[in-house]
Amino acid sequence: MSQIIPILYAACFVLLLVQAMRLMGRGFSAAGSRKDRISARSVTVHPELLDEDGNLLEDELLTVRFTGDNEPPTTTSPGQQPDDSPPLAPR
Repeated sequence: MSQIIPILYAACFVLLLVQAMRLMGRGFSAAGSRKDRISARSVTVHPELLDEDGNLLEDELLTVRFTGDNEPPTTTSPGQQPDDSPPLAPR
């Protein structure tokens, strides 16, 4: 019994090693074929930006920027309007 355990261990090790090599080989071959797709890639548009007919929306997009406590506040120049958004809730 004590001689069969190292043999089973070695067999499992070799089997797992072979499967790992096959899996890595598939990954490397997929990465190689990806270069071909990148050169022929077209521009992808998110479906949220399209109307019912498939045309791009002309509306302005609403964007939100969250700042951390460690960032300095931005100063406004005399030509800019001040930010009227409410302050963030304290943590």
